[in-house]
Amino acid sequence: MKIRAASFVICAALALLSSSCSKSSPAPEKGAAEEKSHAASDVKPGSHEDWCGEHAVPESMCTRCNPSLAAAFKATGDWCAEHGLPESQCTKCKPDLKIVRPPKGQ
Repeated sequence: MKIRAASFVICAALALLSSSCSKSSPAPEKGAAEEKSHAASDVKPGSHEDWCGEHAVPESMCTRCNPSLAAAFKATGDWCAEHGLPESQCTKCKPDLKIVRPPKGQ
């Protein structure tokens, strides 16, 4: 049983490591895959539609998909150098951090 659980964890980790952030990928299928998609460039920042499904943060603040945003976070002291993302988004340093997607219609 432990071997099966360990195999699952290893396979899941490899799947995560092999995935890449690409806005040019084909449109995802409806359903669960839709949550892994990226926001359109014309959505209102802070809205429900402004969401990076791949990294579970607002698309307009996703430094992993848009590295040019990192400078603004660094300038305000909101940067985790160890993990290469904003401290306000670093769930590795702050495991209790919850980044909540705004509800639809707001």
